[in-house]
Amino acid sequence: MATIDLNSDLGENVPDRIVGDDAAMLEIVTSANVSCGFHAGSPEGIRDTLAAAVRNGVVIGAHPGYRDYENFGRTNVEIDSATLQAHVEYQLGALAGLAGAVGGSIAYVKPHGALYNTIARDERQAADVVAAIRAIDPRLVLLGLAGGVVLEVAERAGLQVAAEAFADRAYQPDGQLVSRTQEGAVLHDPAAVAERMVRLAEEGVIRAVDGTDVRVEAQSICVHGDSPGSVAMAAETKRMLQRAGVEIAPFVRAGA
Repeated sequence: MATIDLNSDLGENVPDRIVGDDAAMLEIVTSANVSCGFHAGSPEGIRDTLAAAVRNGVVIGAHPGYRDYENFGRTNVEIDSATLQAHVEYQLGALAGLAGAVGGSIAYVKPHGALYNTIARDERQAADVVAAIRAIDPRLVLLGLAGGVVLEVAERAGLQVAAEAFADRAYQPDGQLVSRTQEGAVLHDPAAVAERMVRLAEEGVIRAVDGTDVRVEAQSICVHGDSPGSVAMAAETKRMLQRAGVEIAPFVRAGA
């Protein structure tokens, strides 16, 4: 039986910027990428999300990004290595502390937004992020884009890695994600999204925007918590995967 993880980006709400329904999503996913505060969220909101993840038995991952709150961490940032490493270390340390305060712990790291996309192709920034993870806790698993350079950099540095695919994002023929600046980059139809992910689990491919099939080897599937209709997409994806005989389970154990 095939097995795959479902994850979502959570902990990103503040009173004047509600972007997702963390409570509903935590009843669906098996892993939660929780904001570390630089791109979204507040200490109290992040803490609440962590506590809810613990109650639901959902594995917690850190979701660090560029220091870019105004743009939700989705703007490319020119940053030197020492600064980037320190920023990631700071975020991981903060989230680990909050998770421990509510009886949980972080098991993996999935960078956010523009940082995530940059380290999928930029070896220098990938090495900075990997160095930060190793400095905080080398047992943490790095979750990154399937085929991304950061996974190679992390493995060379001795980190355990896992690859993910995106249920609600369009793919380029080379396996990179279509930029959010382009029309059609984000998908919204729950049935279509679910069908794509069943095909991923069964055949290891995703249909790219040019109609070709991209081979994607992934242990986890992400449904963005801030996408319109994200809960419906996650629920339908889980239902269709299970209907196809795919087991939904975390890619890493809590505390591993």
